[in-house]
Amino acid sequence: MIRFGIDFGGTKIEAAALNPAGEFVARVRKPNPGGYEAALEVVAELVADAEAMAGATCARLGVGLPGSISPRSGLIRGANSVYLNGQRFGEDLEKRLVRPVRLANDANCLALSEAADGAGAGERVVFAAILGTGCGGGVVADGRIVEGRNGVAGEWGHFSLPWPTPAEYPGPDCWCGRKGCLETWIAGPSFSRDAGYPDGHATMAAVAAGDPSALAALDRYVDRLSRSLAVVCDLIDPDVIVLGGGMSNVEALYDRLPAAIAPHVFSDIFETPVRKAVHGDSSGVRGAVWLWPPEA
Repeated sequence: MIRFGIDFGGTKIEAAALNPAGEFVARVRKPNPGGYEAALEVVAELVADAEAMAGATCARLGVGLPGSISPRSGLIRGANSVYLNGQRFGEDLEKRLVRPVRLANDANCLALSEAADGAGAGERVVFAAILGTGCGGGVVADGRIVEGRNGVAGEWGHFSLPWPTPAEYPGPDCWCGRKGCLETWIAGPSFSRDAGYPDGHATMAAVAAGDPSALAALDRYVDRLSRSLAVVCDLIDPDVIVLGGGMSNVEALYDRLPAAIAPHVFSDIFETPVRKAVHGDSSGVRGAVWLWPPEA
């Protein structure tokens, strides 16, 4: 059975279809249009394109998106694509597509994919962090997404930066209305802004060239990310931490983070590995596909 999923990102929306072996038989993407009605139409177009490429009909659709779904109202909340907030996105997609739709947080989808057959395969508790346009986290335990009673488990991007220095407090304004959220410090654009470069590619090119300001920004980034992950370790003590999103491609993080996290963890040992998502930017859409079991 061919299964279909959508990864609803801040800059692009991607559709994919996987065969029973977990192999891609279709993969298409379009820019995020920045508006609600236009986004519904883009998803419909992507599903049709993926069906044509896969030569199969999408009977059920899984969607990974920023933010979460309120278990009380069914409305989207906490999405950095803010036009989704307050909308019945799942219901509206079902009406537009005339087929069942399941939604989950995009970081939960990343965690589900990597726990199944990626960097967290064989581990009981997987914490996955998206470090991209925004910043989010997801938790999978024993192969199942942990959403929590209020549907906000893993909403790590809107923690305050732990143990802030005087220069870091109260922190930048966040789109959510708070100050100093992790998203304002450790998302990709935050790193580039701190280094004084227009985007991540330019920033990492400057790091590779040995630019002192870029190297100093990377030091600050590692320090802030390590503090942020230490809080997760104290709270759920995951068996593995998996990084996804654009910043996960910064190879220096995997060498530096374990030693940087250790002093902040309330333990006499710290042996938790930090790994890059095996499936890279495919993990989000793969996890969305797996929101429906194969037999469904």
